[in-house]
Amino acid sequence: MAHHNITGKNGEALALAYLIRNDFVILHTNWRHSHYEIDIIAYTGNILHFIEVKTRRSLRFGYPEESVTKKKMESLMNGAEVFLLLYPQWKRIQYDILSVNLRKNQDPEYFFIEDVSL
Repeated sequence: MAHHNITGKNGEALALAYLIRNDFVILHTNWRHSHYEIDIIAYTGNILHFIEVKTRRSLRFGYPEESVTKKKMESLMNGAEVFLLLYPQWKRIQYDILSVNLRKNQDPEYFFIEDVSL
């Protein structure tokens, strides 16, 4: 497995632990339908969260959240629409980005951007 894939898997595992510590209930990880993929689907209270996780090992190319493009957000939203067709009981939703920084010899840093819109 390529090093960037390992970084991504580690970041997603840390993101899950972060969300659980913050009272999220995890419904799905790496949910797929057709060509859509959503990193994490979770809820708190009565809000369903579609979460894109981005991880980096350095800031050489900027912060992880800066790599979430408009195209990626549109794909997340389109995937969420499919999910909601399959599970229509959710009335309140939001799209979030969870950024994980894994810098050498430092504790992971998290930046959670809630309710992102285009």
